[in-house]
Amino acid sequence: MTYDLFAALALFAFVSSVTPGPNNLMLMASGANFGFRRTIPHMLGVAIGFVFMVLLVGVGLVQVFDAFPVTYTVLKVGSVVYLLYLAWKIANSGPAKSGAAAGKPMTFLQAAAFQWVNPKAWAMALTAISAYTPDHTLWAILLVGVVFGAINLPSVGSWTLLGQQMARFLTNPRRLIAFNWTMAVLLVASLYPVIWPH
Repeated sequence: MTYDLFAALALFAFVSSVTPGPNNLMLMASGANFGFRRTIPHMLGVAIGFVFMVLLVGVGLVQVFDAFPVTYTVLKVGSVVYLLYLAWKIANSGPAKSGAAAGKPMTFLQAAAFQWVNPKAWAMALTAISAYTPDHTLWAILLVGVVFGAINLPSVGSWTLLGQQMARFLTNPRRLIAFNWTMAVLLVASLYPVIWPH
């Protein structure tokens, strides 16, 4: 991989990782509701789960989807349904101090598995492999995974930290409810490109 291609990959990894999307919106909500420390497994699940996804896509998983186009439709429907469910959970979550009824932060495995129904993660993985591994060698695929792993974790961590800082403002139950509903609506809005592609 040339220096120019590597620099372009790093820039793509940063921009795609730090901009709003289902992962970042859920991490901000989790940071606000559960704090930074309790959201760490969620953050690690996003970062490591996405790297694993990139590697599998790179070594040929995308060819399976190309061979069976119906799987794209199944993936799309599953993504929409699951994201709507998560939006509902966020909208109805409460502060961590309010007890078991408030819910729990997403676990490492849940966050890692979520990447497979996250439309933005699919777009990122497919673009990264198709645009930045022209020779499709294992070395190039591993490099893409390492770059995303190094950039993605601090990026998603910044959203969790933002949510934790916002928690100071959200001590009023009405503000917290309004915040959670806003995050839920934004999460649903993030489905727009999936439901109505250009």
